Amino acid sequence: MVEEISNRRRVVIVGGGVSGLAAAHRLVELQLEDSAIEVVLLEASNRLGGTVRTHRRDGFLIEGGPDSFISEKPEALALAKRLGLAERVIGTGEQHRRSFVVRGGRLRPTPEGFQLLAPSRMLPFLTTDIFTWRGKARMALDLLLPRRKGANGRDDESLAAFVRRRFGREALERMAQPMVGGIYTADPEVLSLRATMPRFLEMERRDRSLILSMWKAGRRANEAARHGRGASGARYSLFLSFDEGTQVLTDTLAARLPEGCTRLNTKVTSLRPEGGARRWSLQTDAGETFEADAVCLALPAYAAARLLRETDDALADELDAIPYASTATVNLAYRREDIPHPLDGFGFVVPFVERRATLACTFSSVKFPSRAPAGHALLRAFVGGALQPDMFGLDEDRMVEAVRRDLRDLLGVEAPPLFAHVERWPRSMAQYHLGHTARVARIRELTGRLPALALCGNAYEGAGLPDCVRGGESAAASILKALDPAQP
Repeated sequence: MVEEISNRRRVVIVGGGVSGLAAAHRLVELQLEDSAIEVVLLEASNRLGGTVRTHRRDGFLIEGGPDSFISEKPEALALAKRLGLAERVIGTGEQHRRSFVVRGGRLRPTPEGFQLLAPSRMLPFLTTDIFTWRGKARMALDLLLPRRKGANGRDDESLAAFVRRRFGREALERMAQPMVGGIYTADPEVLSLRATMPRFLEMERRDRSLILSMWKAGRRANEAARHGRGASGARYSLFLSFDEGTQVLTDTLAARLPEGCTRLNTKVTSLRPEGGARRWSLQTDAGETFEADAVCLALPAYAAARLLRETDDALADELDAIPYASTATVNLAYRREDIPHPLDGFGFVVPFVERRATLACTFSSVKFPSRAPAGHALLRAFVGGALQPDMFGLDEDRMVEAVRRDLRDLLGVEAPPLFAHVERWPRSMAQYHLGHTARVARIRELTGRLPALALCGNAYEGAGLPDCVRGGESAAASILKALDPAQP
């Protein structure tokens, strides 16, 4: 059947994850007093929110996907405030604001002031036992090394190549790879530094030495704090969540959409331009056809490529070229007395060279309040990623057992958990390989040639919640601009 279209211009959003919900909400928000636009949100699964999934079980609050967002990227927090959720935003626990890195089967505290790739404070760096003295000496050479020849602020370099060049192999294996791996679940040998952490390239271009650049930034922050212009302190204070978990955000977004605009269990199987390429026709697996004046594909790049293949083969090729990794979260609930470790931090990361099943583990009940009942603890492990796809392929029982072996060795946990909760996310993490920013530029150029089409999601310009919110809201703005060129 062909779904009847009203006199209003219709925007169809395909995909009901964070990006799609943010796009739909922004369209409604911007058109609050203008009924000329109808928003339709089509989601293939039986729920909205994508990888944002929060559960309650036996007094534990379990995050199946992302458990937080950072205030340094303001979009998610700004949206939460517009939604009236400001009072429900919470920060990390006041105590134990630190993390650990595994070395030799032991948890070693991350040096205070160490920011992903380089130290910003000398004494903690000199006294840490994460690195050997040979490794520390090689890292300190960053203070003397010249800039990369030909560096112009636009060239690309892999994370691994950059860290080895500036700080040496040990810095890569023992700190950069596990820290960045915990964020992007990526292979550092092919991960684009420009697409993920361009500020480090800019530090080298501007100040030559990253260590010197961080020292300067630290002094500026301290000076601003003394004069009341800002605050200094641990970056852990940047992490925020909601009192009842991250699903508070997606549930609220869904509730703010107009009644009847959302269709669940509705998979779009084809998309093609019609009417002289000024409108779109979408067909679903149930045989319905939706006509639209504009379309937003809030989908993984490979899924968007499938829908656009008949319309623009070059665009589909670019989208299909973005690789993905699969990850899983394993939440384990314990009685506190069954964990010998003091849990005096927010969690730990595991270097690949340690050959463990676990990529990282968050002490959820320490990181955020009210994640576990009194006298209990909740641990959340991450499995899989680009470097360990075989771990993602394990069945649930074997995956849990592999994580438990790591927790026994690293935290001394012998007792079985009260329960385990596993969430699998196949092909969920876009991998920003070398050349990613150039590819995204080509994708944007090709998309711009099509009528009122926007793309958003974690495949393009950031994988975190704020990035997805920004992408969705930007897609909404570009659609409005396409429908009405007079829009500012």
